[in-house]
Amino acid sequence: MGLPASKRNQRQWSLLDIVTAAFFGIVLLFFILLFTPLGDSMAASGRQTLLLSTASDPRQRQRLVTLVESGHHLQPIEYCPADAVAHMPCEDPRRNSQLSREMNFYRERHCPLPEETPLCLIPPPSGYKIPVPWPESLHKIWHANMPYNKIADRKGHQGWMKREGEYFTFPGGGTMFPGGAGQYIEKLSQYILLSGGTLRTALDMGCGVASFGGTLLSQGILALSFAPRDSHKSQIQFALERGVPAFVAMLGTRRLPFPASSFDLMHCSRCLIPFTAYNATYFIEVDRLLRPGGYLVISGPPVQWPKQDKEWADLQAVARALCYELIAVDGNTVIWKKPVGDSCLPSQNEFGLELCDESEPPSDAWYYKLKKCVTRPSSVKGDNALGTISKWPERLTKVPSRAIAMKNGLDVFEADARRWARRVAYYRDSLNLELKSPAVRNIMDMNAFFGGFAAALASEHVWVMNVIPARKPLTLDVIYDRGLIGVYHDWCEPFSTYPRTYDFIHVSGIESLIKRPDSSKSRCSLVDLMVEMDRILRPEGKVLIRDSPEVLDKVARMAHAVRWSSSIHDKEPESHGREKILVATKPLWKMPSNSH
Repeated sequence: MGLPASKRNQRQWSLLDIVTAAFFGIVLLFFILLFTPLGDSMAASGRQTLLLSTASDPRQRQRLVTLVESGHHLQPIEYCPADAVAHMPCEDPRRNSQLSREMNFYRERHCPLPEETPLCLIPPPSGYKIPVPWPESLHKIWHANMPYNKIADRKGHQGWMKREGEYFTFPGGGTMFPGGAGQYIEKLSQYILLSGGTLRTALDMGCGVASFGGTLLSQGILALSFAPRDSHKSQIQFALERGVPAFVAMLGTRRLPFPASSFDLMHCSRCLIPFTAYNATYFIEVDRLLRPGGYLVISGPPVQWPKQDKEWADLQAVARALCYELIAVDGNTVIWKKPVGDSCLPSQNEFGLELCDESEPPSDAWYYKLKKCVTRPSSVKGDNALGTISKWPERLTKVPSRAIAMKNGLDVFEADARRWARRVAYYRDSLNLELKSPAVRNIMDMNAFFGGFAAALASEHVWVMNVIPARKPLTLDVIYDRGLIGVYHDWCEPFSTYPRTYDFIHVSGIESLIKRPDSSKSRCSLVDLMVEMDRILRPEGKVLIRDSPEVLDKVARMAHAVRWSSSIHDKEPESHGREKILVATKPLWKMPSNSH
């Protein structure tokens, strides 16, 4: 261009310097973002921004759900913030604390709409370890899995639990039995025949860390324990980590999610339920759930308790009005036996108790308001009184009268039992699934029907939470008549349990759980259901899903999105239909340290 050579060379070197500097700057920035806390922090900030946007912008959330459903979201769903390790969407204290205190309404289930929640995976706590296997877990669990010292600090002197090095240990005590549940149960056995199989199903109300239920297992009694999420942080999570059947619930304004005449034994040890309040509404609910001929045990206030003479007198008056037989009053413990046959409820009583109308469904219990009337025993189908039904374990295989009362009930029950015995054998022998302890302890069947899957596992040292979808035939009464346990639930809502509480989840017909019964449309998203299953599944836990090939193809895409490894298998050769089987494993993943 007519410039001297020296001038041209000077400009060329300047451009080269700029290019070189830019290149090395980009490389340096890359290393900073990839290998330093600053980069991790920026990435975490971006992820949290995305999570918040899915919660605050329903359209953004729906776009993400659609991408996951279609398989176009190639990256796994992000993890939730570190403070969500114990999150239960329907029992969120921050959200529910704004609700009414009347009859403990604020402690019951109150679920947010899906579009109000971020779409993310609940992380494990820092230092999480694969749980101690059963039966050692009954006596000790890893502290790192539930680093909550509150109960140990407050209740350690009563034998609830103690911190010992890297473990929490459980001496077996409770507020009303600091010497141990074993001694307490031995005292009860002076008045109730606990061994021999007459009693099988029990409900422990306000259970603490479930030492009572855990100790009853040695008597062949399967106790389901419940308590609300309250100031004793994570007491139900401690119970489940120990391998004891439990779930989160509150006796407030609604029926508990069980059918009528479910439990052979109902127990309250300082549960502080005001049984005679609101015209004895809570005692009436206990009466609905207790099997005719079953036993009610209450220990602690108000039984012969100082300054609670009126409450104790009222409690006895309600029991008399319902013709409960007083078996014993031993110190601060009272034992009653429910009568068999139609109630002798008099027309006049001080609480104004009346029998329910014949049209009142005794076993409807999903978001069903408590009634101030007494369930008529004659309204419960079948002959299900204690002493009439078979003893355990014979009652597991004998066709319950409440199954026979259904259309073609006898044939359907027997065919279901054969089907599940065959399927579980295939799971073990051909799919090489370990369905016994120490490999697994806590199992959930999300669509249990008659409990055939659980019955086929009855000889193993496992327990199964049999879930009956609230919009399907209400067959949970048959499950309890067999000596098994379970709850009603609608799978378009989160389940009432803590994260990481089940080793194995089984579901037959997963798409049917979210479909409208009268159409092919879905009531909610399969993605949300899979995220919820991931929440309750333990790291290294397994999921088995049976459904059509088309559904399992969708499920496999979503399994990748929730970070599971999965494989699809043929069904057992003896079964008919087009079903396939998907088996998935949840990995143990950890959050980056900067995310805390």
